[in-house]
This record gives sequence, structure tokens and C-alpha cells, in this order.
Amino acid sequence: MQEQLVLGIDIGGTNIAFSLVNKNGELLAEQCIKTTSIKNPKELPGIIKNQINSSVITAIGIGAPSSNYFSGVIENAPNLNWGEDIPLVQYFEDVFKVKTVLTNDANAAAIGEQVFGVAKGMTDFAVITLGTGLGAGVVINNALVYGKFGTAGEYGHVIIEENGRNCGCGRIGCLETYCSTTGFLRSVKELEHKDKSSSLINSDKNYAAEEIFEFAINGDVFCNYVVDYTAQKLGLALANFAAFSNPEAFILFGGIAQNGEFFREKVEASMNKNLLNLYQGKTKVLTSSLHNKNAAILGSAALAFKEIA
Repeated sequence: MQEQLVLGIDIGGTNIAFSLVNKNGELLAEQCIKTTSIKNPKELPGIIKNQINSSVITAIGIGAPSSNYFSGVIENAPNLNWGEDIPLVQYFEDVFKVKTVLTNDANAAAIGEQVFGVAKGMTDFAVITLGTGLGAGVVINNALVYGKFGTAGEYGHVIIEENGRNCGCGRIGCLETYCSTTGFLRSVKELEHKDKSSSLINSDKNYAAEEIFEFAINGDVFCNYVVDYTAQKLGLALANFAAFSNPEAFILFGGIAQNGEFFREKVEASMNKNLLNLYQGKTKVLTSSLHNKNAAILGSAALAFKEIA
């Protein structure tokens, strides 16, 4: 009997990653293309089909920002620049002729974490994705939270600064403008500090987030200030989110979360400082164990397997 394979796709603001996946969670043909290379999303299924053996695919799972699970539509994702209301499920089913399911990229990461990562055995948790934007996949009572219209979990667009930074969504002061990888690098440019002039950073150069973290770990005062600033804002937000869903853990995934304990400890300290006493000692901050495995692809694939079970 032929092995059952699904196609898992993770659409982010920077990259689109995809792979054939088996039931053991093995990625058999992982590939990646730049999101900006896709000017018309209707062309995406054909581009992927040309790179993947479509004859073995039994279903497709897609994780993408601002996605509606119920309608199969991406609804005006600010980091994709594809316009409004993209019927992505229809595009893929027209080309591949197999069942396709679409969900928020953070929801996909949450399912991947629960099936294959540090959330195994957990029934109440949230995965916080820290990439180009900031998303959240929220699991309560062992079920993903979709909301009435399928777009719940937009934690990145909770306003944390009333007169703060402009956000791609059109509002001002959203969490992702401070705590996504993009927001973190924005802080490097915009924050002022007495030690900025003596920092290892050069104001004329654009740095990657991991370089800033490396400088911070090696004692650069200004870079450490930026890391602390970011962790404090994220930790405060998590403390507020805990009052809503009472999770066992918040799991940090992607982007700046890949800096491991150095960042996680700072976020957890900030969260604990601001947690309601009722939750003290009961909520953890963890780092994803799937950074090298692509939890979003695995989660999308898990949803696809669920559809054909």
C-alpha cells in the first residue's frame, strides 16, 4: 500500500515553505520560495505543483496570516501585499484536485507543536509566532480557537501603545510593531539610549536580529536594552493574555524566539512581574522545540491529515 502523503504549506511575510509530509511528521521534500516573488497569488498553486510530485498528494494544508478557516480565504493580510479576500483554497483545489484546508499560520504552528513538539499532552496553551508579524495559535480545552468568523488569535494586533507605531493593518500601536522580528529591528533604529553611540551597531547598516542578539549576549549595553525593551512588552502582553485563556504555557516560535533561553527568560520574568496573583506559578513561557523542523508546515500537514481521516 502506498504511503499516505499530504502537502504542508507555510505562507509567511518573507518566505513560503512547503513540503510533502508523512504521518510520522517527516518532511520529505522541503522547499522554499520568496513571498515577494509571488505577485499574483492565483499563480502560487501552479508554481508549487511544478516543484512537487503532485500525483502522490492526498490532501493539502496551508497556514497563512489573516486566514479564515471556514471560508478558505486570506482576508487582507498586511504583510503579504496580495490585496483583499484571496480565495486560496479554491485556487489550490482547482489546480491539485484534492481536499485543501486553510488556517492561520500561527494556528498551524500550534497544532504542529501539540503533535510533534513541547506542547505534547497539553490541552490549554498558546503558540506565539514571532516572524515578520506576530501571530497566536490558541488552544483551549484541546481545541483550536477560531472564533465566530474563523479569524481569532490576532494577538499581534492588540494595541499596546495608544500613540505608538504605525502598523501595516492601518492601526497604531499594535503589539507586532514592537515584538515581531520586524518590530525588534525597528526598535534598533528608533530607540534612543545614552550608550547607543558607543554600541557595536552602525546606524548606516541594516542588521539581522540574530546579530543584535549576539551583540547583546556579548555585553553591548544598547543592544541588551533593545532586547529587554522587546521582552518587557511581550511579557506584559502575555500576562494580559493569560487573564483571558488561563493557559498552561505560552510557546515562543520563530524569529527572535530562536535566541533561546536568553530571550525566553527575559520574557518570562516580565510576564511573571505582571501576572495576576491567581496565575502566579501556573503559567510557563517555553521555546519551541521545532525551530529546525518547521512547526508551521507540520501543523498544516496535521490539519490536512485530519480532513481525510
